[in-house]
Amino acid sequence: MEPSATGGAIIGIIYLIIGVVVIAAFWKINTKAGQPGWACIIPIYNLIVLMRIVGKPAWWIVLLLVPIVNLVILIITTHALSKSFGKGAGFTIGILLLGIVFYPILGFGSDPYLGPGGEGDGAADESSSGESAIAGDPSPSADTGGSSNAGDGGGGDGGGQ
Repeated sequence: MEPSATGGAIIGIIYLIIGVVVIAAFWKINTKAGQPGWACIIPIYNLIVLMRIVGKPAWWIVLLLVPIVNLVILIITTHALSKSFGKGAGFTIGILLLGIVFYPILGFGSDPYLGPGGEGDGAADESSSGESAIAGDPSPSADTGGSSNAGDGGGGDGGGQ
């Protein structure tokens, strides 16, 4: 029976280490977002702070008490948290499936807090446009060249005549 007691102690230590790492990750997430780090260890208040970080109303905490609805709210809130740090849907899926790994990445990583729910909505679209603009920096030449290309397409215009 001692080997199982030893195995139980080892499993308990592993759980303790994982718990400490996840708490430290949430502490860093709160700190990055300009909220008190200690808030992550206070039940209910940690949810209020999380809703503040992701830009959702505090009354959504009540929705976490409703079966099935709580799963939807959890996914929405997790995605908003990912977006708050400039991450996308893939990172949200990572958090949902393997939070033990992804929360520390979010907390201890170099990604800054962008704001509630992330300015990534408009910024992602703008960065896509920005990427087009970046790609467009050669492209304005290409656009000018595109006009030339349109001139090459002018043979197509000639077909249109």
